[in-house]
Amino acid sequence: MTTSSRPTRLYDAYVFDMDGTIYLGDHLLPGVADTIAVLRERSAVIRYLSNNPTKDPVQYATKLSALGLETPVEDIINTVVSTVRWLQENAPNAVLYPIAEEPLTRALREAGFRISEDPSEIDIVIASYDRGFTYRKLHIAFDALWFHQRAILVQTNPDKYCPFPGGRGEPDCAAIVAAIEACTGKTCSVNFGKPDPIMAREALHGLSIAPENAIMVGDRLATDISMGALAGMSTALVLTGDSTLADVAALPAGSRPDYLLDTLDQLIPEDIWAARDRSALTTAPR
Repeated sequence: MTTSSRPTRLYDAYVFDMDGTIYLGDHLLPGVADTIAVLRERSAVIRYLSNNPTKDPVQYATKLSALGLETPVEDIINTVVSTVRWLQENAPNAVLYPIAEEPLTRALREAGFRISEDPSEIDIVIASYDRGFTYRKLHIAFDALWFHQRAILVQTNPDKYCPFPGGRGEPDCAAIVAAIEACTGKTCSVNFGKPDPIMAREALHGLSIAPENAIMVGDRLATDISMGALAGMSTALVLTGDSTLADVAALPAGSRPDYLLDTLDQLIPEDIWAARDRSALTTAPR
């Protein structure tokens, strides 16, 4: 297997994971700034995705802009956005109980949903990445799901843990879902984050772009690449984050990403870089 196979065409839309693909911590990864600049020059649609519901799109747009990538809020799709959209389209009158942090709870209220802690009237329990998770919250979910037998359980994202720079991490949404499922016997019925195609569809929401004309770019096979494939997008794994070349080699041939990139600038076809270099040479001051 080669260490890099790059696209030979441009796509109408580029959907990027962020952490491990665009940046690590507070630093852009190699090739990112130039790659985004070329895509913007070519008027490609750019979307940034995250499974993390503890930040809202404004916070992500602010971070990217501070790193030198001027980013409008509408380019950010995280599980706050995908959760609210799905509920608006599928359960607009539901009474909700979010086990979640403020960004998601605030977004649900702003969207007009009624939030309740009364298990007898809760229609949907939303499990999320919640660093304020308590026994009381678990008990309310238990009563709504098991005792009253009226609510369904959904989750913002399926991540078991949230990784930190330096190899540390902390329990994520899947740990909370596991606690609720263990005591209620209920199973989570909907996932709003990667790898579910719900997130991919949200990234292309409102655009006249077919999935086959979009590419999902990320550093994780199990979430980014899996979601792109399930959604019918092309996929590109960049080897600057979680998954490695050995991980790719261990997959069946039909499950591998379409492209393998050492750094993000390999996402741009070589002829476009060459034409850009020639243009820079002819316009350089003499």
